[in-house]
This record gives sequence, C-alpha cells and structure tokens, in this order.
Amino acid sequence: MATPSLGTVLVTGGAGFIGCALSQALAESADRWVVMDYMHPQVHATSGKPDALHASAELIVGDVTSAADWDRVLASVRPDTVFHLAAETGTAQSLHEASRHSRVNVVGTTEMTDAFGRAELIPGNFYLSSSRAVYGEGTWQGADGTTFNPGQRTHAQLDAGEWNFAGATALASTAVDTLPMPTSVYGATKLAQEHILRAWVNAHDTHLTILRLQNVYGPGQSLINSYTGIVSLFSQWAREGKQIPVYEDGDIVRDFVFIDDVVSAFVAATRRSPEKDEAPFDVGSGEASTILQAAQFIAQYYSAPAPSVNGAYRDGDVRHASCSISRTVTSLGWKPEWTVERGLAALQVWINAQIDAGKPAVG
Repeated sequence: MATPSLGTVLVTGGAGFIGCALSQALAESADRWVVMDYMHPQVHATSGKPDALHASAELIVGDVTSAADWDRVLASVRPDTVFHLAAETGTAQSLHEASRHSRVNVVGTTEMTDAFGRAELIPGNFYLSSSRAVYGEGTWQGADGTTFNPGQRTHAQLDAGEWNFAGATALASTAVDTLPMPTSVYGATKLAQEHILRAWVNAHDTHLTILRLQNVYGPGQSLINSYTGIVSLFSQWAREGKQIPVYEDGDIVRDFVFIDDVVSAFVAATRRSPEKDEAPFDVGSGEASTILQAAQFIAQYYSAPAPSVNGAYRDGDVRHASCSISRTVTSLGWKPEWTVERGLAALQVWINAQIDAGKPAVG
C-alpha cells in the first residue's frame, strides 16, 4: 500500500537513530521533510547533517526546550505532520540527571505545543515515539492465577539476589491491559509526554498516534553514546576481545526490536486514520530474550570470552520488559520481519564497517 502524502513534515530529534532511518522510508512521501535537532554531543560526533539522513531532509539545529528556537522554526515551517522523537534517554542516567530529562522530554513537549499555539498552527497528525519504560515492571501473575503490579524492586531484595518476585511470573505488557507504573525518571517523563500531547490534540480536534517502542537496536545507533543501549556496548566490547559483564543473574528479559521493524511500524501508522483516544501501540519483535542470551550471541560472533554474570544491579532497572504485539499487528497491518539473531548479526556487520572506517566509538 502506498503511503499517502504527508505534506510538510516536522521531525523533532529527527537527526537521531530512529529519525534518520525514518527519513529514508518516508521523506519521499513528504512535500518537505524538516528535522529539528539539538545535535547533542552525547549522541552526535559533529553538528553537521548526518549522512544517514535522507538527501532531501532539511536540518535545523534547534533546542525543543527553547521557545525562541521553536518560533524560529515555525516562522518558515508549517507542518501538516509531526513526528515527535526528541527525548533524553537512559534509565540509569535519568535518575541522576532528572532535571535534564524532564526539561527535554516534558518541557520540550509543552514548548512545542505552546509554539504551535503562538503560530496559530494545528498539524493534522502527530506521531509520538514513546517507550516500554512507561510500564515499569508491568504486571505479574502469582501461582494462584491472580495478577498484580509489583512496582520497583527494593535494595534489600536486590542485595539478597532475589531478582524476581517470589512465586510469580511476569506477563507481556500491552497498552490496553497493563497499568503504566514507571520505575525510572525516564519512563515517567515518557508517560508525561503521552498525557500532555494527548490532552493538546484532543483540545484542538487533531490526531495522535503513540508507538511504545521496546529496546530498539540496529545499524545507525550512536557509537559514542554510552547510554545508547547495551547491544551496541556489548558489540564493541566483544569486538575488542573484552569479556561482556552481565548484571543480576543474566536472566533480565527484554524485547530487542530491529530498527527496520520500528520504521515499518511508523510507516504503517501513517497509512491509517487514527481514532480519538485510541490506546498506544506496542512495537517489539514479539520475542522475549534474556540479556545473557544476547551477550552470548555477540561474544560467540567475535570469539570473545564468554560473558561474565556479575550479580550487580542498576537502580530503576526492571526485571522483565516484553510486550504483546498482537493488537499492533492487527490494527496497523504490520508485523516484524527481523529475528533477534538476524538483527544482531546485521548490527555487527555495520559496527565493524563503521569502526574500520575510522568512525568514533565508545571508550
């Protein structure tokens, strides 16, 4: 199915990992593809237009938390479609830099809506990149079949090596059934983004589609950002022959979803008419993996030492994060195409090419 014309498109944070990939898939369906990005040095080695951005994309360096920057952008850009990707990420980092994450993720969103108000502009469609972090630990099921939301694990529990909730099994999250209970500042700010943008679009009779992404990885990830994700870090360590350290007992569960599948979910979302107040869509591979399994695959790929399970833990981390994608598959007419093994192998090929070409990597 052809993607309908998106008109003039504005992508916040659009020079990042997902934004660049999205531009390659959708920029040719837009009259203009305009990217507003701060080009933060934690993510970008330079402030120039990334090679991965579509050739037709227009980059405007600007800060989503700055009213002046928003007014400057909207003076020349009248978007019909907005992809709101701009966000500070990093679960552990957000606990120690909560103000920074809140400014970008929450205030950045309100500055955007305020700027649209000043410009007397109401874009027709918004697409928000949200996160599995909004669920926190999600829902667990006890041996008697009852379900409960356990909340955050305590230090006493973690210090004792009691990684799971006794006698219970984690359930895959889904936006229509799982109560969001973030255990990190990052997750809390992403949930706030959802609420703020939903309130604004409903008040202005426009449309919002929210995609809650699981752990996104693949070619195009920043190799200089130590908070970009464990898959990239593991890959670079193993490539150097280092032993990959794995937290807790290694059985931390995640859904690793390949970048191409995330992009295709956004594309599918643009091909439908959104409904008012519809629940977010969970976007993952539909395949739950453990951190240890991912580390073992990567270590074996490079013939590096077997991963070391060290029993350490991080504040705010959740034990189990996976989702049910059945509603997303049905409603968006989308399905993931990449297995974890295939995706991890493709990532290694790309990382090797980048580093061999002299691109900067994480130290």
